[in-house]
Amino acid sequence: MTDARRNTTVTVLGCVVLLAIYALPLYWLVATSFKSLKDVFAGSAALIFTPTVQAYVDVWNGGFATSAANSLIIAVSTTVIVLVIAVPTSYGLARLSGPVVTGGLAVLIILQMVPTTSTLIPLNRLLAQWGLTGNLYGVAIAIAATNLPFSMLLLRPFFTGVPIAIEEAAASDGADRWQRFVKIVLPITRNGIATVATLTFIGAWGEFLYAITFLNDPGQYPVSALLAQQMSSYGVNWPGLMAVSVLVSVPTVLIYLFGQRLLVGGITMGSIR
Repeated sequence: MTDARRNTTVTVLGCVVLLAIYALPLYWLVATSFKSLKDVFAGSAALIFTPTVQAYVDVWNGGFATSAANSLIIAVSTTVIVLVIAVPTSYGLARLSGPVVTGGLAVLIILQMVPTTSTLIPLNRLLAQWGLTGNLYGVAIAIAATNLPFSMLLLRPFFTGVPIAIEEAAASDGADRWQRFVKIVLPITRNGIATVATLTFIGAWGEFLYAITFLNDPGQYPVSALLAQQMSSYGVNWPGLMAVSVLVSVPTVLIYLFGQRLLVGGITMGSIR
């Protein structure tokens, strides 16, 4: 067997193994969502069963649309807050230098290591002072606060990679700093901004701890809480749990499909720098 054929065989086997690792759990998740509760525990129904959409009907009637709307408000608000603060701040950290910037970067790294549970009480008191407890936007502010350090550290290399000479050339043509930032820097760093926006949205979409801590009305709970409600002291509603999981993953899949080029490009450029 030649080296080329041997490498091809190893590659094919590796792809098959990876496909089995990722595809089988995905199949099990989707298949279980179309089973009845009786079929879930029937050994003979592992591969052959009569599909039913009852789990999806029950989940939808159980308030999925409201929970999804709540999650969308939280995720979009969080993403907007993070971008509005992280983009200009990261640009400043990339263009400035000195002990203040070095200390600021060190603080951002340390803040990433703070456990989320340790921020519950301080954030709850702060949101209470602002009158934002029991408010979806209060949850968005809390999530954004914990995401900002990582977002700034992720964005800074993209702005550092923009040559200063380009901005200097624009300045010589009469463009002020704001015009240089909006018309030159932002288009060049769009991959990094898209990456941060995507990661922030996905993280906020599935957030659970802050939602159940800062929200008082169950009608305001996001889809992550609806997912948890499928498990109770009476057992686990496996078809309902898997149906919610499938529905919750739809926005993530759509974001990946439509933003794949920007997301992959952003991650690749960030890793190179």
